[in-house]
Amino acid sequence: MAKPKYIAKSGRPWAPAEVRQLKSMGGRVPTRVIGLKLQRPVAGVQAKAQEIGMSLKPVNKSPRSKLK
Repeated sequence: MAKPKYIAKSGRPWAPAEVRQLKSMGGRVPTRVIGLKLQRPVAGVQAKAQEIGMSLKPVNKSPRSKLK
């Protein structure tokens, strides 16, 4: 059985570019997808988000709400 790709970066320090990507995706993209895109385990993504004081919870907006 093949190992997931994210294992390659498990335990390594976060690069500034990865932190920027995390900040841009946080709250809009599911945590599992963020982990796959950054090749990091979900627990690592959650830990880093907590470390930098960021919430990964999605913004609750109705898809039918009108933009003003």
